[in-house]
Amino acid sequence: MMLALYRGLTGIAGPLIEFYLRRRVLAGKEDAARLAERRGVARLPRPVGPLVWLHAASVGEAMSIIGLTQRLRREYPAASLLVTTGTVTSAALLAERLPAGAIHHYAPVDLPAYVDRFLAQWRPDLALWVESELWPNLVMATAAAGIPMLLLNARMSTRSYARWQRWPGLAKALLGRFAVCLAQSATHAERLANLGARRVVQAGNLKFTAEPLPVDAIELAGLEGAIGARPRWLAASTHAGEEAMVAAAHRRLVARHPGLLTMIAPRHPARGPALEAELAGSLKVRRRATGALPLADTDIYLADTLGELGLFYRAAGIAFIGGSLVPHGGQNLLEPARLGCALLHGPYVENFAEVAEGLRAQCAAEQVGDLEELVGAVDHLLADPGLATARAAAAAEFAQRQADVIDRVLAELAPFLARLPGVEPSHARA
Repeated sequence: MMLALYRGLTGIAGPLIEFYLRRRVLAGKEDAARLAERRGVARLPRPVGPLVWLHAASVGEAMSIIGLTQRLRREYPAASLLVTTGTVTSAALLAERLPAGAIHHYAPVDLPAYVDRFLAQWRPDLALWVESELWPNLVMATAAAGIPMLLLNARMSTRSYARWQRWPGLAKALLGRFAVCLAQSATHAERLANLGARRVVQAGNLKFTAEPLPVDAIELAGLEGAIGARPRWLAASTHAGEEAMVAAAHRRLVARHPGLLTMIAPRHPARGPALEAELAGSLKVRRRATGALPLADTDIYLADTLGELGLFYRAAGIAFIGGSLVPHGGQNLLEPARLGCALLHGPYVENFAEVAEGLRAQCAAEQVGDLEELVGAVDHLLADPGLATARAAAAAEFAQRQADVIDRVLAELAPFLARLPGVEPSHARA
């Protein structure tokens, strides 16, 4: 009943959606040159032969499957890959990170006509959805077309679980279309099973398997040269409200650590100009997006560019990971863990709760609850390089131990891939 009502309402919502898409183009949230893809129109021809479709929501989900796409292309070269996402940022990153033979396409808006057009043009043989973005029309149409579906890196947050429990029939109808749900953890597995998933396997978190963030060696040398021997730390993936706390921490820390450079990489780089205006009243600020490097008297260096977090993690040594001192749920702690950072985070880390708990258990990360604790923790790490080095090494070791998750995922995918005509693992032909 709910699915029929949803399909009916979205079937007549075309004019409203077109208005919404135009507004998003003006706001820079849609790619005007590729807007037709959001209507299900293919920009490129479908490759000949079997096609595996991976659907991810945005940057985090997309980056979590980079390692998987690389393994699929290497081990199942006869299968082409189509990766869909819904954001401009994720498209830009995937353009640089997807392996050869993988195609990026914007996900169609969840209107019946757009979804049907997308499926008719691409005709995927296997659909792999990532995490928890379940668009009803797209799920049901894919299932109706007889395309096997698996839910990878499946998660169900406490908030989402409570919401879905109000609509148990709808939850079961959607989750029941997936042949297998590969859950990130035992908690997520239990929730998915309770909501009606047919088969749930605890496979682990694919975000553990991502390759280290890339870096341009020339840019890194240039940044290191500009910083020199100055003490430094990084506040990464920050959200509104956190930058003011980081700036306040800098004012207190610089008295104890003369020459301190504080780097801030906002989660949304477009906020760079506004942050500069906010902080420049009492601090000397320079922005990466303008092409500037920090000077000897720079207090705050804003890392407001896209795709350069790997550069700043490598240059920092100490990293506070944002989205965690405000109730956002936290950002990826494993990216800096792989790159030699002593880690700090706030109390709001439910998006990475198990990762945060594991890192703290290994003395690889420290939780801070407010400005006072942030100042104390950064001060301690700056004053004791041995502690910072030990914590960074523990974080890197923890991240390395998680790498076998992708093997468990591929083992679950193998029977479905084996059913595709002409597809067999590369080692089977050796």
